[in-house]
Amino acid sequence: MAGRMPWDITAAGADGEKAAPAARPRPGRHLIAVMLLAAAVLDLTRCGLVLAAARHPAPAAGLVAAGLAATVLSVRTARGCQAGRRWTAWAAFLIGAASAPQAAMSGFHGPYTIPDTATAALGVLLAVAVLATAGAAGQPGQYTENPCIIDRRATGGGEGPPAQANNVALAIQIRGATRRRRARPGE
Repeated sequence: MAGRMPWDITAAGADGEKAAPAARPRPGRHLIAVMLLAAAVLDLTRCGLVLAAARHPAPAAGLVAAGLAATVLSVRTARGCQAGRRWTAWAAFLIGAASAPQAAMSGFHGPYTIPDTATAALGVLLAVAVLATAGAAGQPGQYTENPCIIDRRATGGGEGPPAQANNVALAIQIRGATRRRRARPGE
């Protein structure tokens, strides 16, 4: 049981029988988790480059601390994403949206060109992946009907003023027919 992922674990009932396995996460969650881990690797790469190219220890220590914090946040979010936590979509989107400006702040020069370009591209792809896999709130199958469906037969079949005139004329005809039917007492 130690090597199993959280969605593979089944709960045992009071009578000892196992319940159905938990629902699997959305297919995009695995891709997002891999992208978050790649962002963590790029953050560690940047930390290593800072240590190798540092001229002053104080600014280098600040950059390394920020890079390690970003790495921890990315890894924690990736684990939460794999476990199906709801907060991870927002965190992954914010990490992706902040990656490009963060990479651009270093200026894409010196030894940072490749990791910064990769971080910027990965950040954009991560934000797009989160938005692409975002679904409607609620349970699957709930509110699946389309509220915008229009029955063309009921509305007269067209749009614009001529169709509206047809609808009004049809409503007058229907109203007149029902009034005539009510007025005939013998039938």
